[in-house]
Parts: sequence; structure tokens; C-alpha cells
Amino acid sequence: MSKTDMKVWELVAKIDQGELQLPEMQRRYVWTKTQVRDLLDSLYRGYPSGVILAWQPSTAITGTHSLAVDTDHAPVTTKPLLLLDGQQRLTSLTAVLKGQKVTVRNRVKPIDILFNLDHPDQLEVVTEAADSGADEPEDDLNDVTDDLGHDELSRRANRRAFIVYTKRLAALPNWVCVTDVFTQSDTEILKQAGVTGWDDPKYERYLQRLATLRAIRDYEYRVDILEEDKSYEEVTEIFVRVNSLGAKLRSADLAMAQVTAKWPGSLQLFDDYLGELSKRGFELDYAVPLRVMVALLTNQSHFHVVAGFTADQLKWAWAKAQHATNHAIDFLQKNCGIANSNQLTSPFLIVATAAWAHSRDYVLSGEEERSYRRWLLIANAKGRYSRGSTETILDQDLAVIRDGGGPTELTSRLRQQFGKLGFSADDLIGRSTLSGVFKTLFIAFASGGARDWQTKLNIAANYADKANRIEYHHIFPKAYMKALRPELGSREIDDIANLAFIGAKTNKVISDKAPHDYAQSFESTDLLAQAVDFSEGLDQGDQFEVFRDRRRLALAKTLNNFLHTEDDV
Repeated sequence: MSKTDMKVWELVAKIDQGELQLPEMQRRYVWTKTQVRDLLDSLYRGYPSGVILAWQPSTAITGTHSLAVDTDHAPVTTKPLLLLDGQQRLTSLTAVLKGQKVTVRNRVKPIDILFNLDHPDQLEVVTEAADSGADEPEDDLNDVTDDLGHDELSRRANRRAFIVYTKRLAALPNWVCVTDVFTQSDTEILKQAGVTGWDDPKYERYLQRLATLRAIRDYEYRVDILEEDKSYEEVTEIFVRVNSLGAKLRSADLAMAQVTAKWPGSLQLFDDYLGELSKRGFELDYAVPLRVMVALLTNQSHFHVVAGFTADQLKWAWAKAQHATNHAIDFLQKNCGIANSNQLTSPFLIVATAAWAHSRDYVLSGEEERSYRRWLLIANAKGRYSRGSTETILDQDLAVIRDGGGPTELTSRLRQQFGKLGFSADDLIGRSTLSGVFKTLFIAFASGGARDWQTKLNIAANYADKANRIEYHHIFPKAYMKALRPELGSREIDDIANLAFIGAKTNKVISDKAPHDYAQSFESTDLLAQAVDFSEGLDQGDQFEVFRDRRRLALAKTLNNFLHTEDDV
């Protein structure tokens, strides 16, 4: 293995020219903006940033692809250097230095990070744990900007050198886009920052900080390059070992690398299939169909067995898994009213349903269908696979299916896990909009024919017109309650008992109006369809707690009626 040092700008140039690419085994770009911010912060402070691992194959390798960043050039070589470790860092740096967008989970988005020209000399320590498999988390300050005043937001942000872009901070003269620092002159940036000339007291300090930030281009990474004579299979093994030791990749990513080593070209098949599912409303990554493949081959869900599969076994399982996954999603959409992946508490429900349908050879009796549908909806509402050892729980359900068990046995395991299948009003306290309860309420209301209060369109997950797209509305609006009842915290006002589902245009019409002002514009039957009952003077802000407690009772009743769990509360 050879070792060399390369500056960031040299690596970026190789990416731009197509001289540095990804082998098929590599996962896609998954970093969040917060992780990019932290990388820039580390390099700005001169902290270590790891090693780059690459491989120079002796012959052309099929299935290579460019990094998830726009480039203006076609590859200049048929044998590019292949990047094994460092993709997330180098993609992020390329995007920032060149002002290019990146493709993250099939969506093209900019990476906008702001730099604080007025940061303190002693920078605040920012250490956060991030889950790259989660939905895009933003900067911690971004999450609370609605609750912070302008001065307080500025005070907190000004303790840092970098922050994820917000309009409020970008409008301040001391905050500049990092990309602008690398693509514009000092004169342009200083002018935007309000520096009037060389005699301005901020002139020298700002210049020094711009120079320090631009020095990131000259940061040197050590690049370890594997020998040319290594086979793709051996390089895959090295890739898996390196990433396993560093815990940098999920087990699904490592398993996918092993799949591509034995079955070249398979990653593109996965990507194409996931694109088809995305069009149907299910935004999934390749871990889902891969887990279905494993389940059909082994009746369990752990990826560690993938290394023992042959190419023929993988191809057989892939064909079966597509059919089973398609059937599972059809069942979710058509039989359960689950329109898209946002309404699922875990994609493991797709895996279990695919395995169940496959085990039954896609032939069910009416009673089996009804019982399985009830199990699935309760499992989703309760969060069967979203707590604790999820793979172990999935394996328990797959074992039930393998041994010929059905919905009765699966439901028994649900009861063992949660103690009861139904919901009481107390079960709704503290639940967020991401909870299975909230997702199931939407499904239940949609199933019951609830309509938008103004357009009379039935609530649904997908509308072509943006004005009709469903949003959740604070029945007692936040601004109204904060003005009337300042003693109430956001958590109390955001309680799911204070949320209803209406279209975007209707939401804007209501805005921050008091319930007693807007309710008379809508039919009471439409409000009652979502358990919104303003009788007995409950449309007044001083009655908020009474309204909330009564609606919790009504929501619990709605859930139990929908899930047929009235007798199991």
C-alpha cells in the first residue's frame, strides 16, 4: 500500500475531472448539513480529519460512478482512482468549495453553511451525535428559531464560527455563505459585511479570518492507496473490515458492498427499483429490499449472512423480493390506507408483510386478510419496530411466519410487548407528530371520510395542488395562545390533541385566528369528523385545557374504533 499527501483542492480537482470516482460497493452520499458544518468547523480549527483510502485497479472496473456532486467534465480516464473511505468528507468539501448541489436520497439540494466573521477568538465547543440514517436533522438553533427572538438567536449563534443557513442570520452583515468565501473576492465579501475601508477596525480581523477559512483548500489529507494487483473481492473485504472497525457504515451498507462484489451491476438494479417505489410514495433505501431478500432466503433479518450467499442465490432472492415488496406496499396502500412511507413508524412492517405474503403464496382467506390488517395497523400505531432491539423483534415475527403462525400469534406478541392493544386518553399524553398514534389518527380520519373544512376535499396524503396538500393545524393557534396564555409552553400547545388535518390554503385562511372567530366559517360536521367539538364554550382560550382533555378522550375512542381494540384498553 502506497501513501501520499494530497491537498483538498487537488482531491476536488480529481473529482471534478472524473479521476476520482466511487466503486459500486460504496453507499450514496448521506451526510446532513449539520455534519458538513462540523467538518468545516474542525478544518477551520486545524483539527485532524482522518485518512482517505483509495484503490487504483489495474484494469477498468464496471459499475463505477461519480460522487453525488455536479461536475462539468466527463471522466478523463477509464481507470479512475476509486474512493473507499472519505466519500462523505470529499463530496461535502467539493460542494462547498465549488458552490455545487449534492444528490441526497434522490433529491438534489444545496449545502448552505454560514460563516461568522465576528466569531469569538475562543470558539464554543460543539459536539453532537448525528445519525446519518435519519431524516435530515438541521442545526440545533434552526430547530428553535421560531421560539427565539431576533436578539437571542443572534447572541447564541454568534458564539460559533459556522451554522447551517437560516434567512434570519444570512441577513446580518457578519454572516457570509461559506461558498461565497471560496468563489468571491475579499472586496465583495467585505463590502457585503459593511466594511467601509482599510481603516475600518474590522478590516484586518475579517481579512485574517477569510484567509484562515480559505486555507481549508490547502488542508492535506493522507491518502492510502491499495495495490493494483488486489482483486475486487479482496478490496471489498478490506472496505467491509475498515468500515466495520470504525462503525462508520450501517450493516446494510456493508452487506450491500458484499452483494455488489458477488453480483456486479446489482446496485443499479436496486437504485432503479427504489426509484419506482419513490414514485408510489415510498421513499426507502436499499436496506429494505435487501432485508426482504435475506428474510426470504433465511427466515431471519440479520445482514451478517449475506457474505455466504452465492450470486445465483442473490439473483433468485432479488426476483422474489421485488414481487413480495410490491405486494406488501399494495397491501399497505389499498387495504390499510397507508399511502406513503411517512405514515409508517418503521419500514420493517414492509419486510414482515412481504415475508407473510410470500409464505402464504399470496393467497389469503377473508379472515386472514382482516386479522393481518388489524395486526399491521396496531403494530404501526404502537411502534412495534421502533423501540429497542428492532431486529430481534422482527426476527421473532419472521419465526412465527416461518413456523406457520398467523395474525393471531403475531397479535399475541404485540400484547406481550405492550400489555394492551388499545389506547386510553393517558396514552396520548406527550405523543409527538412523529408518533405512530398521530400517523394512525390521520389514517383513521381519512378512512372515516374527514374533509378539509373549506374545500370539502377528503383528507389524503397526496394532492397535486399545493394549496390542497394536508398540513396539521393548531386548533388553538400558537400565536393566539402565546399572546393569550403566555404561561403555557410550546409542548402544551403542540399537544396532538390540539392538532387537526386541513389543507394548506385553509390553514393560511385560519392563520392565528381564535377558534371562536374561525369556527363559525366552517360546518360543525366537518370539525366533528376530526373530533373537534367547540360546544359548551370550548372555543375560548381559557378553556383550552378542558378542550384538550375532552379531545384526548375522543381521539382515543377514534383510535380504538378504527383498530377494533375497544375491549383491550
